[in-house]
Amino acid sequence: MTIALIAHDAKKELMIQFCIAYCGILSRHNLCATGTTGKQVSEATGLKIQRYLSGSQGGGQQIGARISCNEIDVLLFFRDPISRKETEPNEMNLLRLCDVHNVPLATNIATAEALIMALERGDLDWRVIGTPTI
Repeated sequence: MTIALIAHDAKKELMIQFCIAYCGILSRHNLCATGTTGKQVSEATGLKIQRYLSGSQGGGQQIGARISCNEIDVLLFFRDPISRKETEPNEMNLLRLCDVHNVPLATNIATAEALIMALERGDLDWRVIGTPTI
């Protein structure tokens, strides 16, 4: 599966610590990230990460394009909910794309841990078995 990583500046260290803790699981998947997040996580963990532009230069939009093309299976987006950002409208579009394309999304560490553990168990392999009907 392909997992995308994005972290606001105030959450980059948390993303690094998360990736260190789950390095064994993450190493079995394809990873991509916005520029600075990818660089810092890769340096701290040794994980191979395809890096896009930094978030402020359009990296989130590049990941959004991959979501639109069904090339991203999970998005871990550690957001800073306290500080207002000028990129907020673009971030809402990214969240909307996850909803439109049924991409599991974690915006905090608790949800990210739940997704990673589900991924490890094989519970997120829904694209192989098809979209569930309700």
